[in-house]
Amino acid sequence: MAKTAARNPPSEVQNLQGNHACALAAVAAGCRFYAGYPITPSSEIAERMSLELPKVDGVFIQMEDEIASMGAVLGASLGGVKAMTATSGPGFSLKQENLGYGVMAEIPCVVVDVMRGGPSTGMPTRPSQGDVMQARWGTHGDHELIVLAPASVAEVYEQTVRAFNLAERLRTPVIVLIDEVIGHLVETVAIPDPSELDIWHRKWAEGKREAYLPYAAGEDRVPAMARPGDGFRAHTTGLTHGENGFPTQEPEAVERAILRLLEKFERHREVIESTEELETGDTEVLVVAYGISARAARRAVREARAQGIKAGLFRPITMWPFPEAALARAAERAERILVPEMNAGQIVLEVERIVGRARVRGINRIDGEAVTPADILARIAEEA
Repeated sequence: MAKTAARNPPSEVQNLQGNHACALAAVAAGCRFYAGYPITPSSEIAERMSLELPKVDGVFIQMEDEIASMGAVLGASLGGVKAMTATSGPGFSLKQENLGYGVMAEIPCVVVDVMRGGPSTGMPTRPSQGDVMQARWGTHGDHELIVLAPASVAEVYEQTVRAFNLAERLRTPVIVLIDEVIGHLVETVAIPDPSELDIWHRKWAEGKREAYLPYAAGEDRVPAMARPGDGFRAHTTGLTHGENGFPTQEPEAVERAILRLLEKFERHREVIESTEELETGDTEVLVVAYGISARAARRAVREARAQGIKAGLFRPITMWPFPEAALARAAERAERILVPEMNAGQIVLEVERIVGRARVRGINRIDGEAVTPADILARIAEEA
């Protein structure tokens, strides 16, 4: 697998919106195709990509809808190009069928979802974290997905680059899940020169063309892709298929194919998982939070510590696969675990599954407003 070597030129410091950071990071990571449809609050990503891609001989296309956008991205990736699309809740729903096709056919790509209030058209301009479970289970069947949740503009840049690297390395769609606040937040960010970045590229087929099987994989469980024009014959389908790429309903072959799809994520957990912890060594009240809610939680934890309360923060940056072992370790000493979310309770279910329901309490807002440090601090004080 090819990897671009890093050098160390100076970073460029600029005031940057989260959505713009996502676009710049995608181009720096090698994205050369973007297909999308405007939708609040993600439209700035498409707008910036329409300006940046022509500078690097890339292609930007506004499609007729989100279904076509996702299909175009998959086609571009199969054609050998790093590709991305961005959307919000209703558009994310429309992408799910083709997202499942990408999972089954193992097509690397990046999908950005800037979350807004729902269900349906909901509140286009108000923040929410209501797509967390949809990101994991929006498409049907037994599958894994990588979902990354940045909590700052700088992290939007970092995790977008990482999303492309993971997509290429594991031959899978990767979702970057941003809440509206982070997407529209403007912060001062040091943007690295693209030559500073560690960039991964997909594994291309080599060797004898007649012996090539498009879905045969080695120990890493990731098959090599056929580069268009290289003469390696590949059949691509969303139907369950064998190593030759052709559909099969033979039970042993089906089980082998699905298990390999699941195993490739388990084999690479150390690369996929990313978390942040604050003051978890002696914590009695642990806050588990992500996105903008984690920023409020960080402030609340620090204020609680100043008041003598042993509070701590566990932040999953990789939302899916959920970092189960890391959370279990961080929660070992905690008597209470609080999960602030801008939804009616989604990741709280995952936390309960891992550490037990008795210790876990949710802090929820579904009114289009962000969870505040004061909301979390008050609950920490109650539970201490």
